[in-house]
Amino acid sequence: MTDISGLARRVRENVSRVIVGKEDIVELLLCALVAGGHVLLEDVPGTGKTVMAKALARSLDCRFARIQFTPDLLPADVTGMSVYNMREGTFSFEPGPVFTHILLADEINRATPRAQAALLECMEERQVTEGGVTRPLERPFLVFATQNPIEIQGTFPLPEAQLDRFLMRLSPGYPSTAESLAMLERFLRHDPLEHLAPVAARADVLAAQAAFSQTHVSDAVRGYIVALCERTRAFEQVQLGVSPRGMLALLRASQALACVRGRDFVTPDDVKTLSVPVLAHRIIVRGLYGQAEAARRVVEDALRAVPVPTEPKP
Repeated sequence: MTDISGLARRVRENVSRVIVGKEDIVELLLCALVAGGHVLLEDVPGTGKTVMAKALARSLDCRFARIQFTPDLLPADVTGMSVYNMREGTFSFEPGPVFTHILLADEINRATPRAQAALLECMEERQVTEGGVTRPLERPFLVFATQNPIEIQGTFPLPEAQLDRFLMRLSPGYPSTAESLAMLERFLRHDPLEHLAPVAARADVLAAQAAFSQTHVSDAVRGYIVALCERTRAFEQVQLGVSPRGMLALLRASQALACVRGRDFVTPDDVKTLSVPVLAHRIIVRGLYGQAEAARRVVEDALRAVPVPTEPKP
C-alpha cells in the first residue's frame, strides 16, 4: 500500500513550522486531504483558519487559488465565463479560480446564495458546466472554506445542501498560553509561511487518494457507523439527521484516518474521533438551525447511546 502515513508525517512536520499546536486539527485536515474531501473551517476571526489552509496548501506541490467571498461576488467570478473574441468572431472560455488543485474560499458566508451555489457542482462532481459545456476539474480538487459563526450582519448562512458537501467542519479554537508564547516567538522577526516549501508532490496525493479505500473495515465497525447515523435521526429534538451521504463520508474519513495513523484497518476509535467533525454540520435541531453546539450535543448523545463494538484486529 502507498505510504500514506509517511506522506502525512512529512506534511504535518512542514505545517508545524507555521502552526503552533493544533495537532489534532492538522491531523483531521490531512485525513480530509487523503479522503479527497472538502473542509469548512469555522471559528471567530484571528484563530488561524486561513493561515492553516495556506500552510497545508504550500506543503503540497499543487496549484493553489484563493477567492475572497464578498456580497458582490458573481458565479462567473468563481467558475469562469465565455468571452467573445471580436477579431475571430468566436467565444472562448476563461477559466475561473476553481480550476486549481486546492481552493481557499475565504469567508464563504459573505457571498450571496447565488455565488455560493456556484461551488456546488464543483465540490460534488469535480466539474464546471458553462454554456452547455462540461469541463472536468483536474484532481486533486479540494475546497478549504472559512467562515465566522459569530458575525451575522452582512452574511448568508450556507444552506443544508452545501454544508453536506463538506466532509468535515472544524474549529481550531484559541491557543493555550504556552502556544501563544511560542507563536509570538515564531512570528517575532519574520512570517514562516513565506518560506514554506512543498514536501509532497501532486502524484503523492493522487496515489494516497487512490489507495486509502483499500483500508479494511470490519462488519462490526460498519455496523457501528450505521447505528450512529441512525441514532442521530431518532432523537425527538432533531429535525434533520445524518443522511446516507453523511454515513458514507464517515466511512471514507475513517479509512483515511486509519491510513494517516499508519494502520490498514479501521477501529471504533477512528469512528469516534471523526463523528463530531463529520456528522454535526449535517444535523438540524428543531428551532436551532445553525447552532453548531446543539448539533454537536446530538452526536455526543448518539456516541453515548450506541454500544462500541469490540473485536480482535484482523
